[in-house]
Amino acid sequence: MAVTGRRAGTFCLLLIVALCAQATRVQVFRAEELNHNSANQRLVIERYAQPRGGIRVGAGTVTGSEATGGRFDFKRTYTDGPLFAAVTGYSSQTYGNSQLEGTEDALLSGTDPRLSGWAVWDAVARRRNPGGDVHTTIDRAAQEAAVRGLGGRKGAVAAIEPATGRILALASTPSYDPGSFAGASADDQVAWNRLQTDSDQPMLNRALRQTYPPGSAFKVVTAAAALENGVVTDIEAPTGAPYPYVLPGTGTPLPNDTPACDEPGQSLDTAMTLSCNSVLGYLGVRVGLERMVATAEAFGFNEPRLDTPVRAARSVFDTRMDEAQLALSSIGQYDTAATPLVMAMVAAGVANDGTVMRPQLVDRLTRSDGTTVRLMRPAVYRQAVGPGTAGQVRRLMTDAVENGTGRAARIPGAVVGGKTGTAEHGVDNSGTPYAWFIAWAAPAGSAAVPPVAVAVVIADGGAAEVTGGGLAAPVARAVMQAVLTG
Repeated sequence: MAVTGRRAGTFCLLLIVALCAQATRVQVFRAEELNHNSANQRLVIERYAQPRGGIRVGAGTVTGSEATGGRFDFKRTYTDGPLFAAVTGYSSQTYGNSQLEGTEDALLSGTDPRLSGWAVWDAVARRRNPGGDVHTTIDRAAQEAAVRGLGGRKGAVAAIEPATGRILALASTPSYDPGSFAGASADDQVAWNRLQTDSDQPMLNRALRQTYPPGSAFKVVTAAAALENGVVTDIEAPTGAPYPYVLPGTGTPLPNDTPACDEPGQSLDTAMTLSCNSVLGYLGVRVGLERMVATAEAFGFNEPRLDTPVRAARSVFDTRMDEAQLALSSIGQYDTAATPLVMAMVAAGVANDGTVMRPQLVDRLTRSDGTTVRLMRPAVYRQAVGPGTAGQVRRLMTDAVENGTGRAARIPGAVVGGKTGTAEHGVDNSGTPYAWFIAWAAPAGSAAVPPVAVAVVIADGGAAEVTGGGLAAPVARAVMQAVLTG
């Protein structure tokens, strides 16, 4: 009997050890895997067991939460959802998160350890902190002007405060209502599926995630490169550009859009005012590939990790080209492609004496009681060109608005500098051109850094004549005027 008892005891002990080992394996070594298993709904249920923190624009909150009475206690709501969708993104019980709802999810959902001074105790007690708030840099008046100006057309606006990099407006149209699929009902699924199959792609963030050939708006970069590298020393002197300018290594002349450009030796000032392809293409080749790439990259091109904190798509200026391709790229064609955000950085860098600031969409993160978790500070991205060069480029952009293709951007009582762009695309350039305008504006007589720079692209002009000056410049003017008068 004693032997049998010892065997039974040993067997029970082995069972206990095996159970402890299994419990340890499950609760420690496989905890992360099981927590994120798609079949485990506990974390999802916990996530929606309390209201989500707010995303704020100015003094107001543009998001909220409402009780559902269902399996998930609360779901996300949006105030003026389509107006701010390019900023907030979406938070859906079924489809996850995007944009700020995604990058700042831990803070908004209350799981960020920075929300509590007793993070270890909270973890042991499994206590959930209230969600924190994300305070954006968005200027409501500028955002409203951007969306109103774009109307129902496909397009985007990015506006920046040049001295700090704060994003003042980020708009993409057509837009969508993030609240239409925030829950887990059949109606939410229908709304999601409808958006996914919409040929207009309303959920595409065209301001951050879509690149377009910038056309003549890129000539600001080429002019800056020519001045910074001494290829041009006097903006009013003849450049030596021939007409016609035949693309190197080919028999193809680079055409201009206006006969006024069809004269040899135009000055850089005249070429920018009239937007002469032949002159800027010639100057890009004179600058050379290496120096053109360096200048473009200093303004934000070819950057794979441009986070606002939402990551922007990579804008492209090719690093391997022959001279004919370089000439075309120098006027914003060939393979050159840019997001509206990066083109706004170009205008902002020129406005800020050549210093490009890192763009930021978030001003600060706070707890639910308003105490600060993190305060974002301005950070320099690159010194694209020197102050002297930037001053000359501002003069070129001012002349383009006062006397050239950008007249529609003029604002009474303000100094405005800008550059139009009409970018061809498609097979044999058969697509409707993209209409661009980049600009900055300052109160007349002010010696301070201009308070706003903007980039506008309209991808389906729907007009008989598509030009950056006719379609995009009025939108830019409205956004800049909203900031100046705000």
